[in-house]
Amino acid sequence: MTDVDTAAAASAPVPAQRPTRRTHHGDVFADPYEWLRAKDDPDVIAHLNAENAYTDARTAHLKPLRERIFGEIKDRTQETDLSVPIRRGAWWYYGRTVEGKQYGIQCRAPLAAPDDWTPPELTPETPVPGEQVLLDANAEAEGHEFFSLGSFEVSNDGTLMLYGVDVAGDERYTLRVRDLRTGENLPDEIAGTFAGASFSPDGRFIVYTTVDDAWRPDTVWLHELGTPVDSDATLFHEPDERFWVGAGFTRSDRYLVIGVGSSITSEEWLVDATDLRSEPRVVWPRVEGVEYDSDHAVVDGEDVLYILHNDGALDFELVRVAASDPTGAREVVVPHEPGRRLLGLSTFRDFGVLGYRREGLARLGMFDYTSNAVREIAFDEPLYAAGTAGNPEWAPPVIRLGYASFVTPSTVYDYEVATGALLLRKRQPVLGGYEAADYDQERVWATAADGTRVPISLVWKRSFGRPGDQPRPLHLYGYGSYEHSIEPGFSVARLSELDRGVVFAVAHVRGGGEMGRQWYEDGKLLHKRNTFTDFVDCARHLVDAGFTASDRLVAEGGSAGGLLMGAVANLAPELFAGILADVPFVDALTTILDPSLPLTVIEWDEWGDPLHDADVYAYMKSYSPYENVRDGVRYPRVLAVTSLNDTRVLYVEPAKWVARLREVGADALLKCEMVAGHGGVSGRYNAWRERAFELAWLLDVLGVADA
Repeated sequence: MTDVDTAAAASAPVPAQRPTRRTHHGDVFADPYEWLRAKDDPDVIAHLNAENAYTDARTAHLKPLRERIFGEIKDRTQETDLSVPIRRGAWWYYGRTVEGKQYGIQCRAPLAAPDDWTPPELTPETPVPGEQVLLDANAEAEGHEFFSLGSFEVSNDGTLMLYGVDVAGDERYTLRVRDLRTGENLPDEIAGTFAGASFSPDGRFIVYTTVDDAWRPDTVWLHELGTPVDSDATLFHEPDERFWVGAGFTRSDRYLVIGVGSSITSEEWLVDATDLRSEPRVVWPRVEGVEYDSDHAVVDGEDVLYILHNDGALDFELVRVAASDPTGAREVVVPHEPGRRLLGLSTFRDFGVLGYRREGLARLGMFDYTSNAVREIAFDEPLYAAGTAGNPEWAPPVIRLGYASFVTPSTVYDYEVATGALLLRKRQPVLGGYEAADYDQERVWATAADGTRVPISLVWKRSFGRPGDQPRPLHLYGYGSYEHSIEPGFSVARLSELDRGVVFAVAHVRGGGEMGRQWYEDGKLLHKRNTFTDFVDCARHLVDAGFTASDRLVAEGGSAGGLLMGAVANLAPELFAGILADVPFVDALTTILDPSLPLTVIEWDEWGDPLHDADVYAYMKSYSPYENVRDGVRYPRVLAVTSLNDTRVLYVEPAKWVARLREVGADALLKCEMVAGHGGVSGRYNAWRERAFELAWLLDVLGVADA
């Protein structure tokens, strides 16, 4: 950087004000920075580059800390490693990582015998007898700054592989097919697909989806291998802009299920997997506000569907119907129970695995087709996350489970169905002498202004004392939308905070799903402000109870959680020393007013429709962060991170927000990845460096940067 560049970078960029008038329901808003939306305008790119240069200059003193944190993440990670093999057909499938390589390598090895259900004990450094490399993402990514796999599947007979590649970050994937016998790609290549393509059970066809101009998956296609793409058949098209579509085959390979869903309504269609050109038939016709999903099983020789639904059952119930007549008689097999939120049933030949939430934790239970009994799988820790993972076989004697907690690294178990035994297959190695007993976790409760008790999860290192004994630097995370629950999972990067005395906490605010469906309902639409006030009340509780102090508290959230960050910065700026907002949805009203933007119409079920409803407009305008930045307020320090190619939350939202914050004197930084999407940069080393950048800034705000 030249002296002139350095001098320019030392001053915060000030974008020109070119007011755009927005008029709705008699309200006029003059937006001075809307012109930044023009992604192809050289002035916009120049401004984003100037923002990056300014952020680089302002954080240059943190470079040694960033390097230390990156080194800590790297040194704690077993870089050459492999996953626990998953059995499918005649092969064990697994992934490898290699020291120095950004991306994973997909491999397989043959079974030792047809009745072999014990995964081979593989070592990271030693080649597996008979190992076949299916896809080396490092080779595929060569020459690209960004690389992401959106689809990856091998045909049932093991001879073909499909994979979808995005090299821009815009979640548009080019689908290709490789013959695993020769290693050569077939002529079949399909551009512009969405994630999640599948082979048909016989391997003759590929089922894939595409999106409309608003980035909404709207069409399911059938491609016959060896035929021109322009002759592909449309299996299903959804014209309603509120609904997404997707498709996949049942584990039994009996049906293709086409799923159609909005935030509050769903519908499914079945296609016989042996006749994919046949007309889809609906499971239950859509009814506004009714959500359901189905899975196929065979019980007493009859094809049945198990359907989880919320029709008159807020926390959902499970019913069984005849697959030949799904709209006919329903047998309730797991009744609705308030406070027990049923999440889904995975069906296998001889049993099912039921997922549900109770008392703020996700749980698993074995489901008996004959008695309808549910036997919960027990775990020892008070806070944990558990779920099924990697179970493609229809009739397995074991079920693969994933498990973690704030202090227990990611763990893979095989659950032995006949005995109920949990067989430990692997626990994520954490190098450098990590001991789980050196750390502790706990759940405490804050009381919101309306009397609602809101759970807060905490994790800390014991050697610094128990939180609450004295105020500690604290990192408070939140999300609170789409009924998405923030689970108590393990993070290697988080150890760099905990080992410096920082307490990490999650505020499980309304709008998420931690406490059941009503928890979600109470934090959406015209109740959305509960999400923000819950977070403020959690922060205030942590301060009042002596866990932390306002000058030692940093909040973080991403995407819809970034909206939360912007809202609480306006509501209670005095409570926080810093706000870390990742791809933040901070110009929510502008976005939700424009149905031509990606995903807007779909989002009306979550936020309301301000375009046609004056009450929704007024309510959203009362909390949308960009419009509500206040003069005369001392804001906490802000770091906003975004990506130029993000199709979900456009870069323009944080760019406008940061410019407005600076108008009122806030110390706000913007970091824009110029080749990335909603998930940020690709490649594990790039991701570690990105997180090290964020954590160095966070620790600097907390005053422990030199610890």
